[in-house]
Amino acid sequence: MTMDHPDTTAAEFEMLTRFLDFYRAVIERKAAGVDAEGLRARLVPSEGTTIGGIVKHLVRVEWWWFTAVFAGDRTDMPTPEERALEFIPGPSDSAESLVAAYRAACDESRRVVAERPDLDATVSAGRRGAVSLRWILVHMIEETARHAGHLDLLREAWDGSTGD
Repeated sequence: MTMDHPDTTAAEFEMLTRFLDFYRAVIERKAAGVDAEGLRARLVPSEGTTIGGIVKHLVRVEWWWFTAVFAGDRTDMPTPEERALEFIPGPSDSAESLVAAYRAACDESRRVVAERPDLDATVSAGRRGAVSLRWILVHMIEETARHAGHLDLLREAWDGSTGD
């Protein structure tokens, strides 16, 4: 995955998807190579703010906005029990398995968008009402970038690794 920002004069669709891909690559890089202890280390008071917890959450967020909401495929809805563990790495989770799951979720999101690359296409998002693909992409950029910042701080606190 490329770590390049989009061309500053790119068309809107390319700019949005490239910015999202940039931050997706940051997530992968920040989680890569962390050992089991680092994956679960609670370096701030909140239980789910761990390197593994954030990556696990982003797997679900990718699925939710692109597959469940935009594509309308809600066949794999998480149970309430699964939702309660959304930010908690499981006992068999590793950095490699979570990054692989995240990469697969992002690939699926890209596939969904490629099938319907209309920024003005709208879908129902429950309590939010109608949302466009443009809104989903902007929301996912901010969601992913915010969590990339969290991972940056967690990774630096864990092993001194810095940079995006």
